[in-house]
Amino acid sequence: MNIFKKKTLEQILEGANKTGLKKNLKARDIAALGIGAVVGVGIFVATGEGAHAAGPAVIVSFIIAAIVACLCGLSYTELSTMFPVAGSTYSYAYITFGEIIAMIIGWCLTAEYLVACSAVASGWSGTFLGILSNLGITLPTALTASPSKGGIVDLPAILIIAVITIMLCYGMKESARVNNIMVGIKICIILLFVILGSSHINVANYKPFIPFGWKGVFAGTATIFFSYIGFDAISTAAEEAENPKRDIPLGLIMCLVVVSFLYISVAFVLTGMVPFKEIISENAVPGALARVGINWGSALVGTGAIIGMISTILAVLYGQVRVFMVMSRDGLLPKMFSKVHKTHKTPYISTIITGTVAAIIAGFLPLDLIVQFLSIGTLLSFIVVSLAVITLRIKMPNFERIFRCPGVPFTPVITIICCIYLLSRLHLKTWIGFIIWLIIGMIVYFTYGRKHSVLQNEDK
Repeated sequence: MNIFKKKTLEQILEGANKTGLKKNLKARDIAALGIGAVVGVGIFVATGEGAHAAGPAVIVSFIIAAIVACLCGLSYTELSTMFPVAGSTYSYAYITFGEIIAMIIGWCLTAEYLVACSAVASGWSGTFLGILSNLGITLPTALTASPSKGGIVDLPAILIIAVITIMLCYGMKESARVNNIMVGIKICIILLFVILGSSHINVANYKPFIPFGWKGVFAGTATIFFSYIGFDAISTAAEEAENPKRDIPLGLIMCLVVVSFLYISVAFVLTGMVPFKEIISENAVPGALARVGINWGSALVGTGAIIGMISTILAVLYGQVRVFMVMSRDGLLPKMFSKVHKTHKTPYISTIITGTVAAIIAGFLPLDLIVQFLSIGTLLSFIVVSLAVITLRIKMPNFERIFRCPGVPFTPVITIICCIYLLSRLHLKTWIGFIIWLIIGMIVYFTYGRKHSVLQNEDK
């Protein structure tokens, strides 16, 4: 067996045509899906974590991350219009580099999405408990905190994932409609925070601006980089887009512009309002308003954060399920992961399994560990997408490209260099955890995937 065997374009598209998913997502739905994934993760969960690593210079961390993400977004746009299929980076790797690389990337995406879902659910729980506390309601620590925080289980985090899992099992069109509403509310709430908070900025909080030097700035960038996971979520929606060659690039561009502005604005206001050492990651944005006495604003922003993070959980859980579905369709995972419900036309078994695992992670692991682990998958995905653009320009020069990434090979190469540097800034324990996860993936491939691979068995 040739573990580097590649899929042809015809095989990729043939698999997509057999899926049975409904094509009912428009550009605005796809953009909202990306904004839902990107904005909630970064603003409500990662900003505080990034500030602890970089200080007020987390503003610069977000700018650097935005630049790298923009460069990679150009590569994503080219590939998503060339291959309008679910699976995102996994599918691009399969047609460009072969099965074993696709399996590694698919497994990386699995870590990326599962952990993203869990991280936001954990942040959602912290914000929810913060609002209850402001109302004078205190729930038992045993049922609202992970074991490392003195509790037994983070039950609110588990429950919110369960609700979203049920929603995704019911149908994607309905889920997209709900998501669009939540994203609209989220953007309004974030703008409200920026407006209210800007009048309470204390310039002294920006000094020293770079307390940990540029090493801290890049550590902050590495920590918050997973905030830009939304690009993957957008490209995984390609099979359900009405017109993928138009809707996917348009959705990507819309998402990119909106989230970059929101991230940098919130980081600037938050670090100006609160000394970076005193930012509470799990309740950063509402907590900042409460600190300066704007309790009504804190309650409103907290409520908006709760709604906004629900859309994030929905988007990243959706992306994870689609990756599982495509890997299963290719035979690298058991067939049950690609089974589509006859009535609701959703991969319901994969959705239930994914939701269950994400809930367990959110319920029992601490937020800081979850956040760090997540960035590795995102950065590796960006590297593969950038390499794929360069490789396919050489191997498939005459292929019709609706959108061409400008500056190839320089744009992808710059992206790759930046991603590699950010990977080097992550903690050793994060790498150890990721390597263990990768070893598990290789065991799955060599004991199951290689034997059941549709591509490997096509000539038998």
